[in-house]
Amino acid sequence: MPHRRRDLSWCELILIHDLKKLTNLGNESQKEMKKHRIYTTAFGSVYPHYVQKAEKKGRTKEEVDTIICWLTGYDRESLQEHIDNRTDFETFFEEAPQLNPNVSKITGVICGYRVEEIQEELMQKIRYLDKLIDELARGKAMEKILRK
Repeated sequence: MPHRRRDLSWCELILIHDLKKLTNLGNESQKEMKKHRIYTTAFGSVYPHYVQKAEKKGRTKEEVDTIICWLTGYDRESLQEHIDNRTDFETFFEEAPQLNPNVSKITGVICGYRVEEIQEELMQKIRYLDKLIDELARGKAMEKILRK
């Protein structure tokens, strides 16, 4: 039986190239680190790909929004403002009201890297989001995705 290739999200495709470097940065300061291009990418340009990935697997935009709000602390109105204003990923996560306290329960592999071992904080937050959207697309129950 031939191996079936898993659909990768748009964000995953962008991040694969440089993720290895970012996961192995160790103690380098952020000033020394060149910004990854995903940091300056508009969150609103990637958001439709999250929704599309979920909808292709029979899930909904509302579930995607619930996951993003759970992770970041945004309400749906402020989430939509960031999408409409084309806020970049760096600002999107910097301005997030509060990262969910259960974020440490998000574990596992995304693109061959364990999310809990990613050293760079912003990249880890982006990968947490990728992991949650991936779990949604794979059919995992919302209560498990939201670590309840």
